[in-house]
Amino acid sequence: MEWWTAVVAVLVGLALLWVVLIVLLVAGSRDTVRIGSAARLLPDLVRLLSGLARDRAVPRVTRITMVVVVAYLLSPIDLVPDVIPVVGYLDDAIIVALAMRLVIATCPPEVVARRWPGSADGLAAVRRLAGRHGVRE
Repeated sequence: MEWWTAVVAVLVGLALLWVVLIVLLVAGSRDTVRIGSAARLLPDLVRLLSGLARDRAVPRVTRITMVVVVAYLLSPIDLVPDVIPVVGYLDDAIIVALAMRLVIATCPPEVVARRWPGSADGLAAVRRLAGRHGVRE
């Protein structure tokens, strides 16, 4: 597998995850959610996860999980081959979503709040998607 194929696979997986997050956020919200806020969620998540991976306050097993997920995304071996249209990248998106949920759920809430680069509404949405509804900083 050439390096550009792995890059394309990661980018397509992230794009699918982005669309899934926007749909979940808009569909699952009782409030009026602006599409602009929802669209900004993925870049903020990438910056959050990057910051959490370097933060020593994050449990080691959580940081290792993030490294394993990145290694899986870069690996040519997939649960569902990427050559299968849509479904091939969907497994990557699901794994990223599950890993994100685990990372947010296992990190101390104050660390997540400190590392969150976006708005307070965005952080609330991420916590809601991760199943941490009532968490306060």
